[in-house]
Amino acid sequence: MVLTNQGALVHPRTSVAQMNELSSLVEVPVAAVTVNRGSDVIGAGLVANDWAAFCGLATTATEVQVIESILQIRKDSGAVGDQGALPDSLQRAINDQYL
Repeated sequence: MVLTNQGALVHPRTSVAQMNELSSLVEVPVAAVTVNRGSDVIGAGLVANDWAAFCGLATTATEVQVIESILQIRKDSGAVGDQGALPDSLQRAINDQYL
C-alpha cells in the first residue's frame, strides 16, 4: 500500500468493502492499482509523497495516469509531458543523473 495525504493505492485484489473502510478511516480516496506492467506489489514499485511519485521504469502510461489521479500529483500542471510540474532543483537532479 502507498498512502499520502492526498490518496491511497492498494493491492488490486483488495475488496471494495476493504477499500471503502480504509477510505473512511483515512479520509482520502483509495484505488486498487498495479505498477511496473502489472505488478501487484505496490510498495516495492512506487514511492510517493504529497508532491511527487516515483515508480519503476516498466510502469505503463495508464498506470501512471491512475497513480497521478488518485494521489493528485501534478494537479496544477498542464499536459502529461509538462516538466514544469517538478521543482527546478528536482528536475535538474533527474537530468544530471539520466541525461
